[in-house]
Amino acid sequence: MTSNYFTRSTFGFLKELDANNDKTWWEENKDRYIRDIREPALDFIADFGDRLNEISPHFTADARAQGGSLMRPYRDMRFSKGLPYKTNVGIQFRHEQARDVHAPGFYLHIEPGQNFAGAGMWHPDTRLARQIRQAIHDDPRGWSGAAHEAGFVSTWEVAGHDEDRLKRVPKELDGTDHPYPDDLRLHSFSAGTRLTQKTVLSPSLPDDLAKTLKLAAPYTRFICEAIGLPF
Repeated sequence: MTSNYFTRSTFGFLKELDANNDKTWWEENKDRYIRDIREPALDFIADFGDRLNEISPHFTADARAQGGSLMRPYRDMRFSKGLPYKTNVGIQFRHEQARDVHAPGFYLHIEPGQNFAGAGMWHPDTRLARQIRQAIHDDPRGWSGAAHEAGFVSTWEVAGHDEDRLKRVPKELDGTDHPYPDDLRLHSFSAGTRLTQKTVLSPSLPDDLAKTLKLAAPYTRFICEAIGLPF
């Protein structure tokens, strides 16, 4: 595909949805969602598959309209504060053995003023988080090459929020002489990098995103291997 995937109409729809987040408006504008968001996103996912395979053959670009890489536009009403629809586009390329969003993966987030890419593992369960922290503790050299390499840290940020780290190093780990004691406190192992709207609107988005994700491949590899998944 040589034309743009996403357009200014994509961002226009999301802005209007943010101002009119209710079922009536949604039903009246659902055709716009399909035209300006769902179909371009599915085209992008389909075209990104070969590039993703070059990063790792164990992550999937699933271009199905439901149950694939494109995340549902409907919010979980338990946490939505009465707003039923997401005002962003979320695309997750999950590990082939993934069961949910907490598995290792790569991510693209499209939202007016909040465009970014993600990599790694977001808020894994306690058992897996312990395994990753143990791997960081036991292999500081490998972790340094994955999470503290110059090319990676110049583009990506790990644990950008306070809630992504525990208050202290777990008692079963000795962080006294470890070169990265703060990383032994990690609770979420996701990394993020900002994207400009120009990048999102560019027809070269698949190539640009693939280049960015390749910088995060060693980081995601370390996490996968720490929990026994192939990369």
